[in-house]
Amino acid sequence: MIPADKVALRAEMRRIRRDLQRTTGNAPDSVAGHVDQLPDAEVVAAYQAIGSELDPEPLAIALAGRGRILCLPVVVDRSAPMIFRRWSPGDPLEVDAAGCPAPLPMAASVQPDLVLTPLLAFDDFGGRLGQGGGHYDRTFAVLAHAVRIGLAYAGQKVERLPMESHDVRLHGVLTEVGYTPARKAGPA
Repeated sequence: MIPADKVALRAEMRRIRRDLQRTTGNAPDSVAGHVDQLPDAEVVAAYQAIGSELDPEPLAIALAGRGRILCLPVVVDRSAPMIFRRWSPGDPLEVDAAGCPAPLPMAASVQPDLVLTPLLAFDDFGGRLGQGGGHYDRTFAVLAHAVRIGLAYAGQKVERLPMESHDVRLHGVLTEVGYTPARKAGPA
């Protein structure tokens, strides 16, 4: 069960993210302008933005222009880690088991070195508040080698997020103002 404070925080952060999307229209292009600040990786997992999530497509195009192999997550089983299928901007997509746009089954499966992840809120210590389905945490647990980078509006930062034992911390966050590596987490 999700603690009540996370439920309330998710609701508030959804509202804030919607407001940021409306008022920070050029944020996806600004994020793409910071592509060289990301850690090196050969295979990069992006995502298809849903609702007010920061759209990673301009960043994905910039990464492809630098020769990176791109992929998207696919939920095949809602209780299992996601898989990743190769993808390029403009490729056809279909809805996966979680209702998210994903590459077609004929696309090659790949293992990303760097995973870009949407979020509702983040903190300086790699804390990430997601939608609550656990898809990314389950996947991060089996992709321990992959660098985990949140994509967000700078205004989604909070002082400190409540973390549970199954929550996997990010290595950093990329916003419209640049990349910030996570600080070592001390006592909450």
